[in-house]
Amino acid sequence: MRHLAVVFLLGAGLVPATAHADGLREALVSAYENNPTLQAARAQQRATDEEVPIQRAQGLHNVSATANHIEFVKVSPNSFTAPERRFAGGVDMTVPVYSGGAVRNGIKAAKQRVSAGQADLRGTESAIFSQVVAAYMDVLRTEALAALAGNQVEVLTVNLQATTDRFEIGDLTRTDVAQSQSRLALAQGDFRNAQANLIAARENYIALVGRAPQNLEAPPPLPGLPGTVGEAVVAALENNPDLIAARERADAAGFDLEVAGAGRLPTVGLFANIDYTDYFGTLGGPISSDFTQNETTANAGIQVTIPIFQGGLPAARQRQAYARETVALERVIEAERSIISQVRAAYSSWQAANAIIESSESAVAAAELSLEGVRAENSIGNRTILDVLNAEQELLSARAQLVTARRNAYVAGFSVLAAMGKAEARDLNLDTGGVLYDPQDNYDRVRGKMLDWQRDAEPAAISTRTVDIPAPDAMIGPPDESGDVTGN
Repeated sequence: MRHLAVVFLLGAGLVPATAHADGLREALVSAYENNPTLQAARAQQRATDEEVPIQRAQGLHNVSATANHIEFVKVSPNSFTAPERRFAGGVDMTVPVYSGGAVRNGIKAAKQRVSAGQADLRGTESAIFSQVVAAYMDVLRTEALAALAGNQVEVLTVNLQATTDRFEIGDLTRTDVAQSQSRLALAQGDFRNAQANLIAARENYIALVGRAPQNLEAPPPLPGLPGTVGEAVVAALENNPDLIAARERADAAGFDLEVAGAGRLPTVGLFANIDYTDYFGTLGGPISSDFTQNETTANAGIQVTIPIFQGGLPAARQRQAYARETVALERVIEAERSIISQVRAAYSSWQAANAIIESSESAVAAAELSLEGVRAENSIGNRTILDVLNAEQELLSARAQLVTARRNAYVAGFSVLAAMGKAEARDLNLDTGGVLYDPQDNYDRVRGKMLDWQRDAEPAAISTRTVDIPAPDAMIGPPDESGDVTGN
């Protein structure tokens, strides 16, 4: 029967081997390569990487060139030697020597934020994978529930016809027929609702994965689930990317405090320049021959700047940095609390769902036996049509609960892994057809760049669009020869 095949679909994994079947691994790989949220997070991290060379540039020498040409259209009548035109050009170089530690600590803070951003990227990847797993299981669940609802409509349609036939020969009353009609109408409404939920689940899958679900296979067992909630909490406190990111930002805030304090200290810099001036033979007027018409000058020196009074600006900046570091430290505690709560709740949900699976399997077996007995007793007049209808409804509810419990157990188990920091591509051994994305590669590429014209390629979106994917329907594939149900 269709509903039994659906239960096998989510439980024992008895799915037909089809040419176009998609597994959970394929869904995760597609999201890893094409999900726009994940691609945007990677681009954001590349932008964060640039903060290190930006901060380092403030401690490097600066070279600039200037040139100007002036036509003196009207000069003072009392100036007999003023030139008519002048060209001047020069090259200036400044070299910061000491900035009170602002550059050094700014670079350290930027590096900490790069590390925090890399942890954030891990968290985004883990969150996307958790959403994909939930969407994948939602499609399987809603397909199963839609199949169960459709089967219930078929069963109640046959039951109504049998009840009507027995009413016509005087074996049942009009009340029995009305009860059957009522249950069928409710089942038809439930079926339409299940179809709407199935379409919504498939749409959500498309939005996350970037392609339509086709003949989804039963997911593989989850690896590395902890034996106790204590093990899960310990692993999460060590490896959860959100907590790691919060700690890195707290360290960065400490370096920001040093940068703010550097505003009180003196700065030292070297400078050198060379200038060329040409008056085109116009300097000196009638006695221009007595003047040099072009000249080259050069100078070098050291400049020391000692702040004396800045209106309280350095103190305000440092107090602000103190407050921001306090915020960052509190965020660490906040993240730690949240992660502990998430792990414990997800672990509890996983255990509860597994327990519900066991009880639901027993409930399904008992409901099937009860329905068989009620039908037999009804045939000899010991049970009413309402008893049969109630027994059928109880069996449907038990099967629906079993399907939902299996979905919830898998999603909760994956949530435990995600909170432990073990639900990323590197942990799941995803084979994407190439090297997994490593944000460290881009950081290593840009951190030492100093040339002003080292540009990257023009920005372009990497994720695939879904506008050309046909809108999903609520059709459930027919059972194959083995009795399994496939989804379209």
